Amino acid sequence: MAPVETVADIDLLIEARWIIPVQPAGLTLERHAVAIHEGRILAVLPIDNARRQFRPREIRPLTDHILMPGLVNLHVHAAMTLMRGLADDLPLMRWLQEAIWPAEGRHVSPGFVRDGSLLAAAEMLRGGITTCNDMYFFPEAAAEAFSRVGLRAMLGITVLDFPTQYAADADDYLRKGLAARDAWRHDPLIGFTLAPHAPYTVSDRTFERVGGLAEELDLPIHIHLHETATEVADSLRDHGLRPIARLDRLGLLGPGLIGVHAVHLSPEDIDRLATHHCSIAHCPTSNMKLASGAAPMAAVAERGLRIGLGSDGTASNNRLDLFREMHQAALLAKLTTGDAGALPAHRVLRMATLDGAAALGLDDRIGSIEPGKAADLCAVRLDDVDTLPCYDPASHLIYVLGRESVSDVWVAGRQALKDGTLLQISNTELSSLARLWQNRLRQ
Repeated sequence: MAPVETVADIDLLIEARWIIPVQPAGLTLERHAVAIHEGRILAVLPIDNARRQFRPREIRPLTDHILMPGLVNLHVHAAMTLMRGLADDLPLMRWLQEAIWPAEGRHVSPGFVRDGSLLAAAEMLRGGITTCNDMYFFPEAAAEAFSRVGLRAMLGITVLDFPTQYAADADDYLRKGLAARDAWRHDPLIGFTLAPHAPYTVSDRTFERVGGLAEELDLPIHIHLHETATEVADSLRDHGLRPIARLDRLGLLGPGLIGVHAVHLSPEDIDRLATHHCSIAHCPTSNMKLASGAAPMAAVAERGLRIGLGSDGTASNNRLDLFREMHQAALLAKLTTGDAGALPAHRVLRMATLDGAAALGLDDRIGSIEPGKAADLCAVRLDDVDTLPCYDPASHLIYVLGRESVSDVWVAGRQALKDGTLLQISNTELSSLARLWQNRLRQ
């Protein structure tokens, strides 16, 4: 007698025209399904097999879609969404000193951070981003916003050596940030990093304390690094070392360090980062808009360094859009190297998903569509005539499609976006928040 097949009850079966799992690398599956139960991926298999093996409570057919892992935004200042377009067309230090820091001094508060982070979270989810790595003040307020809409987030325990509306000194920043971490430590979607702002705003003493805490608490370090040529020149003047060499001397380089921007890198800088297995958060649009320069990511990739993609904040980018960052990263690498094969489509998609997750120490949980991982997923429509024909779905994701094509998003198996509509917050509420803060900042 033939054995009777066991049919398993599950929460959700997503059936897609194409699935790009990211791991194994370079693979595109046709007419496959993802079986999901209690927030986790149980199996990835052909649709016919899935229908025989599983009895889902819900089936989501994606007949003209690509299903891929949710995008990981490796660097963002979410609350700064309230300052979108406030100070355009200025170089970095003038942008900070003349516009951003004064505006923050007048307005930053828990309410500012909560409302700005809600706007940012909504924008990111609509664009297929399921995880963000945030660096800003009042992280407990940001956590409330991200938790409300169901976005996975790593929150920076921001550290500076000068006072702001949030804290008085480095010790105060750390005390408040660690208290926020303690308050949210049991939330499955909220994690923390140590986030010393930049080498030019943090002292050696503070860096040494951050390094000790990172080792003690097993937290990543999230820092702006080598963003401008001036930053490097000032470090040579003040410390006799380039910023990366200074961090090396202080013991901060290691697999947990995420260097943001990394635009002005010498071969020696790249060697140091590679030797210590550091990660880079590449923010091509922000780097171009602030005229900081073109980061040498093709050379960095050749050395085997892990590269993720970040949007930066909307005050220096204007969009929290990883589809645009993928597009820009691919084109910029080709332009700066003269090599049309630099950073091909599958590699760039991996940067925006699994490599970003690995930089945060989350690659065992998210970043690819594999059994056992959390169901953080993004579905992208391919039914618009402007996107047809499609010969290579991965190529389309990088060179053709934009965030407006995102139809559905799940975080830990819970749907956050359905047919382009956010499920946890309304556009009416978001618009009201944006208008309220626009009026305040204008004054």
